[in-house]
Amino acid sequence: MSGEARRVLRPARRLQGEVEVPGDKSISHRALLLNALADGTARVRGLGLGADVRSTWRCLAALGVTIEAEGAHGAVVRGVGLRGLREPEDVLDAGNSGTTMRLLSGVLAGQPFLTVLSGDASLRRRPMARVLDPLRTMGAEAWGRAGGNLAPLAIQGGRLRGLDYALPVASAQLKSALLLAGLYADGPTHLREPAASRDHTERMLRAQGVPLRVEGLDLTLTPPTAPLRSLDLQVPGDFSSAAYWLVAACIHPQARVTVRNVGMNPGRTGLLEVLREMGARIELANEREAGGEPLADLTAESSDLRGVAIGGALIPRLLDEVPILAVAMAVARGPSRIDDAAELRVKESDRLRAVALELGRLGAAVEELPAGLAFGGGSRLRGAEVASHDDHRLAMALAVAALVADGETAIGAADSVAISYPVFWDQLAALAA
Repeated sequence: MSGEARRVLRPARRLQGEVEVPGDKSISHRALLLNALADGTARVRGLGLGADVRSTWRCLAALGVTIEAEGAHGAVVRGVGLRGLREPEDVLDAGNSGTTMRLLSGVLAGQPFLTVLSGDASLRRRPMARVLDPLRTMGAEAWGRAGGNLAPLAIQGGRLRGLDYALPVASAQLKSALLLAGLYADGPTHLREPAASRDHTERMLRAQGVPLRVEGLDLTLTPPTAPLRSLDLQVPGDFSSAAYWLVAACIHPQARVTVRNVGMNPGRTGLLEVLREMGARIELANEREAGGEPLADLTAESSDLRGVAIGGALIPRLLDEVPILAVAMAVARGPSRIDDAAELRVKESDRLRAVALELGRLGAAVEELPAGLAFGGGSRLRGAEVASHDDHRLAMALAVAALVADGETAIGAADSVAISYPVFWDQLAALAA
């Protein structure tokens, strides 16, 4: 590896300052996609324009949607309506983005044309049958490799039936795909979640005028009879991106870091609850709401963390944050344990295996479990040669670990952070200056 692919870090003497993280990745995807299906023009500001969101942008453009850049982090989306998408001339490339592939699958199931969806090598290994199977039940025709489980996917849309379905896993991507397909169905779509997952799609659809009832873990979408309203949005800061700075400040002996304008959707903030249970000193200020989403400024400082055990319904609310939570658990006083997280094996990497392997190289007492991780706690980390496994979240978690490790840490394939957080290395350098 050479150049930007490999990063060499040394421990920071202190961490201090303020940062604004990129716009929420989940909301950015949905702001582009749902406004594309609306009638009218929408302005979206504060987009998180990492590689994943750009994949959604490019796919929508290939489907006939005009999206114009406005400033560094904004876009003007000229909606084509629910029936205005056109058949693409080539394969749609979702890059590394599971959100792009799964959410678009739901929309494409209702279109009167054939679409082929593919992505990079990592995305082509991620399971898709959980989306395609219920879409077939609704009346779409869909094919994929490995018996319909792996991309490339081919989807021939058509007239869809309403669906009554219990989701096998708590997944916002699966739930959103089926809700989006439900916009094209001839009757209501009823979904039941096994546990709460992030609800950005539900909030946005309701704001667009879609009849959507939520009662606990049960959702019912009635196909709209009127066009979807376009939504001007200011995207809040991404909590998953803020998580790296919160943990970095908590585990560093001389640190105080403030992250401004962070989205505080309850479906996203499970990590904050766990860190506080561990004894983290994190303060919330300027709590408010924008575009139907709660926001706050968060300040974290050096903390004496203690081990905890987590699992169950909490896991879907912090699944993306497990790699950085693992760093906190490795250095906290006493043992920690994460259970019920088998879903992490089918992310950009097998995150359970990769986290255990790479933190072990840094000297952490960590054990890979069938559906989780166990930590001895109190580990003194030491610099080593580690690899990101081309996984942006693992690369950033390892960078935070390097800030408190003795000696030099070299991270391979560190440029993977561009998937979600292109300015990560610049902000890390500024906080550690």
